Amino acid sequence: MLKSLLAFVALSFCVPTLSATSYYTEQPKDPQAVLLTPDHFPIHGDGKADDSEAIQQAINQVQQEHNEGVVLLPSGHYRLSKTIYIWPGIRLIGYGPTRPVLVLAENTPGFQGDPEYMVFFAGRRPGARGANGSITSGADQKPSDANPGTFYSALSNVDIEIKDGNPGAVGVRARYAQHCFLAHIDFHIGSGLAGIHDGGNVAEDVHFHGGKYGIWTRKPSPGWQFAVIDASFDGQREAAIREHEAGLTLVRPQFKNVPTAIDIDASYPEELWIKDARLEDVTGPAIVISNENNPHTEINAENVMCRNVPTFAKFRESGKEIHGKDANYVVSSFSHGLHYADIGATPAIEDVFEAKGVQILPDPVRTDIPGLPAMNTWVNIRDMGAKGDGIADDTQALQQAIDAHRTIFFPAGQYRVTDTVTLKSDTVLIGLQPSITRIFLADHTKAFDGVGDPKAMIESPKGGTNIITGIGLYTNGINPRAVALKWMAGADSLVNDVRFLGGHGTVDRTPDPKPEHHGGDIYNNTHTADSELSRRWNGQYPSLWITDGGGGTFLDIWTPSTFAQAGMYISNTSTSGRVYELSSEHHVRNEIMLRNAANWQIYALQTEEERGEGGFALPLEILDSHDITVANYHSYRVVSMFQPFPYAIKVQNSRNIHFRNVHVYSDSKASFDNSVYDATYDIPVRHREFAYMDVSGNEPQKASEKESAIFANDRRVDKVTGGFFNISGGAVDAGGDPYFVDAHWQTIYRWSDAKHELIKVRDNPLDAGNLIFDKAGDLIVVSYQGNGTVYSFKPDATDLNITILKPQPAAERAGATAVLPVDYWRNENDFASKIVQKKPYQFVSPDGSLFLPAGEDFISGSLYYGIKMHDVLRAYGLAHAEPGKKFYISDESQEKTYVATVAEDGNITDAKLFADEGGEGVAQDEHGNVYLAAGDVYVYSPDGKRIDTIHVPERPQQLLFGGSDGKTLFILTRTTLYSARTKYKGL
Repeated sequence: MLKSLLAFVALSFCVPTLSATSYYTEQPKDPQAVLLTPDHFPIHGDGKADDSEAIQQAINQVQQEHNEGVVLLPSGHYRLSKTIYIWPGIRLIGYGPTRPVLVLAENTPGFQGDPEYMVFFAGRRPGARGANGSITSGADQKPSDANPGTFYSALSNVDIEIKDGNPGAVGVRARYAQHCFLAHIDFHIGSGLAGIHDGGNVAEDVHFHGGKYGIWTRKPSPGWQFAVIDASFDGQREAAIREHEAGLTLVRPQFKNVPTAIDIDASYPEELWIKDARLEDVTGPAIVISNENNPHTEINAENVMCRNVPTFAKFRESGKEIHGKDANYVVSSFSHGLHYADIGATPAIEDVFEAKGVQILPDPVRTDIPGLPAMNTWVNIRDMGAKGDGIADDTQALQQAIDAHRTIFFPAGQYRVTDTVTLKSDTVLIGLQPSITRIFLADHTKAFDGVGDPKAMIESPKGGTNIITGIGLYTNGINPRAVALKWMAGADSLVNDVRFLGGHGTVDRTPDPKPEHHGGDIYNNTHTADSELSRRWNGQYPSLWITDGGGGTFLDIWTPSTFAQAGMYISNTSTSGRVYELSSEHHVRNEIMLRNAANWQIYALQTEEERGEGGFALPLEILDSHDITVANYHSYRVVSMFQPFPYAIKVQNSRNIHFRNVHVYSDSKASFDNSVYDATYDIPVRHREFAYMDVSGNEPQKASEKESAIFANDRRVDKVTGGFFNISGGAVDAGGDPYFVDAHWQTIYRWSDAKHELIKVRDNPLDAGNLIFDKAGDLIVVSYQGNGTVYSFKPDATDLNITILKPQPAAERAGATAVLPVDYWRNENDFASKIVQKKPYQFVSPDGSLFLPAGEDFISGSLYYGIKMHDVLRAYGLAHAEPGKKFYISDESQEKTYVATVAEDGNITDAKLFADEGGEGVAQDEHGNVYLAAGDVYVYSPDGKRIDTIHVPERPQQLLFGGSDGKTLFILTRTTLYSARTKYKGL
C-alpha cells in the first residue's frame, strides 16, 4: 500500500505544473474522510489518464456511507473527461506539497458549445438515500442543480486548468446555499468560458487567469449575496466578472489587464459592494451599471486604487461615463442609487464620485484572514484521548489538549462536553466540515441548565489571536444558560466556517438519534414549536457573543438556532471587527444585536424570518453604538409568512452608522413595513431598497412641502377605522363604499361612508383573498380555499348563501370587462415577458359584466413552498381593465410600474415601463394620473413623471377611489383604513 502511494506521488511530481502553494501541505488525519489514492481507487494523477470516474466513485462513496463528508485528494494532475458531481454536504479538499489540479485536456469532447462544467455542485443525488431514509427517484436522471437547501458543500485547495479547444468549458458551477464555499483555487481558464458560472455564498482566495470571464454569475439560488474575498482577475477577454442580481460583495479584489472589471447585464439591478480594490490596465469602463434609474440598483465602492483606468464607470442605458483622475488615482467613495443624506432626509437617486490623483498607488490592502499554523504542529484531538462518539465526556481531553498545544485538529465526530472549554491566547481549533465535526452539549447538561448567568461552551481569552475553523458548535435545545461561543479575542483573530447548530440544516448525529430529528424535522405539525416540545424556542442566550473588547474576522458563519435568543450579539467592544457573509436566521426575537459597539464592518449579512418562529423577530438592532458599517444587507421574510412586523432594522441612540446597499424583501404579503426605524427620533424609512444612508445621530430637519396639485386639504390623511390584522383585497361598490378583507380573521368588511360605520359583511371560514364588484352589485371573491375557488354573493343578503363560479375556457368576451391584478411578485427579472402570457381560464361574474382570467396554477391549486402564489391571490388588489385602454401594473419585486393594454380576452399586451417605482397598489384618476402605493403614496402624471407625494402614518398597500363623489382615496394599510381627498375623481 505504502509503495503504491509513494509511486503515485512521485509520478505526480513529473507532470508540468501550474499548482499554487498548498493550503493543506499534509494529509489531515481523519478516519472518516475518503482518501483518493491508488490503493483505494483506480486513480492516476499523471495528467494523462482519465481520472473522472475514480473521483466520482470517491464522492459517491461518501454519500452512500455518510451522506455528508470529506474526500481528500493528494497532489497530482487529474484529467477529467466529463463533469464531476459533488453532492450536498460533501467537500473535495486537496492536500500535499502542491495543490492538486483538475485538468481539462485540449479539445475534450462536449466542452465546445454551451456551458459545460468540470465540477458541478448538485442537489440530491438521483437514486440516493437521504438522511431521513427517503430515496430520490430517477437514478438515471441528470443530477439537479444545487438549490436553497444545499448546505456544507465545498471545493478547497484544488486548482482548475482548462486547456485550449474547450470554448464552452467552465471550472465550477456552484448555486448552493449556506456554509458552502470555494477556497484556495487558481483557475487557469485560458481560451475557456469561465472559472465560475453561477456561484454563491463564499469564494475566498480564488484567482482567475484568462477566460472569457473569470466569474459569470446571477442571483444565487437562495437569493442571498455572493461574497468574493481576496480574489484576483487577469487577462479575461470580455469582463473579469459578468453578473446580475448576485449581491456581489467584493473584498480586496484585484483586476489587471481586462477590458472591464464588472459588467452588470442589461436591464438588471444589482447590489454591488466593493471594498479595498485594486484596478490596473482596465481598457474599458471598470464598472458597467444597468437599470440606473431604479432604486433596486445599489452600487457602492470604497478605497479603490486605480492605475491606467481611464473610465471608472459607465451607465449602460444613458451612456453617461465617470472618468478617472490622472493615470494613478484612488477612489475613496463611489456610489450610485437611492441616497439618504441622513435619517429623515428626502431620498433621491444620486451619484457620488470622490477620487484624487496620486503619484504612486498605495500597496494593496493586506488580508485580514490569517493563515493556519504549519500542519506539522497540529495535534489530533483523538490522539489526546477524545472519543468524539457523542457519548463519552470529552471535556477534560479537550481542555488538556488546549492547555498543552497551540493547534488542535478535530476529525469528524461528535465531541460532547459538560463544562466550559477555555482557549489560550493563541489556541487554534481546526475541522474540515462543521456539520459532521461538532462540539456539543447534551440536553440538560448540569452546568448549563436552570436559571443563571450566561455560560459559554467555548470561551476565548481577551485580546487573543485565536482561530476556529470548520467546526460546528451545538448547545442543543435544553440548556438555558448556554452561549455556544463567547469571543473576547482581538482584532487579528478569526472565526471561519463555523456553524452554530440547531434549527434548519441540523441533523441529529448522536448514536441513537431521535427519529423526529434525524431527517431534520425541527417542527411540530403546526410549525409552532420544536418537534419535541420540551426543547423551547428562544430559551438560551445568544449563540455567538462577541464582548468585552472582542473583535476579529468572522467569515462564512451560519447561526440559525431557534433555541437561542439571537444569532450574534456584539456588546461592549470598540475593537475592530469584520463580518463577511454571515447568515443569521429563524430566531424568535433577534437575529443580530449590537449594543455599545464601535468600529465594526458587517458585509453580506443575511437574515431570514420563518413563519413559525420569526413573526415578531427583529433582524438587526443597533443600540448605543457608533462607527458601524453595514453593507450589502439582505433581510428576507419567507413566502409563508403572515405576521406583519414594522421594520427590519432598529437604530437607537447611535451615531455614524453607515448603511450601504440595503435590500429588504419578501415574496409573502407580510414583508417588513419599513427598512429602518430610528427609535431616537421616531422616524421610519419606508423604502425597502436603498444604496446609501448615513445615520449621524443628529436630530433630523423637517422638510417643507409645496402646495399639492393633486390632493385637497393640504394633503391631510384621515384615519377612518383601524384595529385590523392585515387588510387588502379591497373593492368599491356603486355607492363608493370600500369593502376589504382581513384574511387572517377570514372577514370581509365594508366601510359605510355615509353612516361613518364599519360593517362586518361576512366572517365565514371561506378564506377570502381578493374582491371585485360586477355591475349588478354581486361581490366576487377569489378564495385561498380549494383549487381554483371563486364565489359570489349579494353583500346585503341576510342569508349566508354563495354561488360557486366555475372556470371556463378563455375567450373574447365582448361587452365584458376583465379584472386583473394590479401588482405581481416575480422572483426573476422576467416581469414584462410573464405578464403577457395568456391565461387559459376565465371566471365570469353572475351578470356576465366582468371576468377574471386565471392560470393553470390557480385552477390546480399548485403550491410554492406550501403557499398559493397565484397572481389573482398574491396581488394586494384587483382592478377593472377595459379593452384598448391603458392599464397599470406594478412589479413589486423589481420596484417598477408598467403600462399596458388589455385585449378582449383579458390578456395583457404591449407592456412598457412607465415608472422606475413600484409597490403594492395602483390606482388612476380621471385625468390619467397614476397613484402608487410604494412606502407612501406617489402620484405620477400620464407621461411617467412624479408630480406629488402624500405621506401616510403606516405603509399603504392598496389604493381605492370611492366616496359619494369619487374623490376620496381610500388607503389600506395593514392595521388601518385611511382616506385622503383628491381634486380629481378616480376611475
